[in-house]
Amino acid sequence: MIPRESPVVQLSVVVPVRNEEDNILPLLAEIHAALESRAEFEVLYVDDGSDDASLGVLREALARYPRLRVLSHAERCGQSAALLTGVRAARGAWIATLDGDGQNDPGDLPKLLAARDAAARPPNLQLVGGWRRSRRDSRLKRLSSRIANAVRSRLLGDATPDTGCGLKLVARAAYLELPFFDHMHRFLPALVQRNGGATLSVEVSHRPRTRGRSNYGLHNRLWIGIVDLAGVLWLQRRMKRPQVSELPR
Repeated sequence: MIPRESPVVQLSVVVPVRNEEDNILPLLAEIHAALESRAEFEVLYVDDGSDDASLGVLREALARYPRLRVLSHAERCGQSAALLTGVRAARGAWIATLDGDGQNDPGDLPKLLAARDAAARPPNLQLVGGWRRSRRDSRLKRLSSRIANAVRSRLLGDATPDTGCGLKLVARAAYLELPFFDHMHRFLPALVQRNGGATLSVEVSHRPRTRGRSNYGLHNRLWIGIVDLAGVLWLQRRMKRPQVSELPR
């Protein structure tokens, strides 16, 4: 339950983590440094059933960061479920998401906010996504991501060069209207567009992982993604958006 005296929050930063004990404090410091001079914000970490010291580190961080809130899953539910937990609990009208491994640079958050507020933004803009033009991953990851993005863009027509980037800015109300399924976070631009919202892609930096190990491998990036892609394509084809008008009295 959120106290009534809580200050107005304009932006909620949601960070899902699983077994990222060494990345939590450095990333928290960077998030605060990137946003400290801007509008009122909060940071929500969602621990997705970690079995390392992540939850203990977050518990200690609560005393150091008044804007920090921590939510915890009793068992692993996946990144999409962790993001939804954070979005549901958030107080901001806009949600910024970051991967918890430190590869997304919080210093790019102001760039996403500037794109959202630009005079030339498209009408009904609901999502600004990061575009990691220069990936700092292994050759196999870069190749598989390039293929997956090309296939997805061709089939879904979402005009998004990098839907898998964890750095995104999305309207909370729009997010909560999306159909939920496991791995949905990889298809947010297409799902937002399906509901009538506009999206933008902004080039952002990408950093190599320096601490911890990835929770994803070729299996859960590629083969599961193919099944999910078929599901999103099914959702797109069955979406109806009626044009509604009300008769005057």
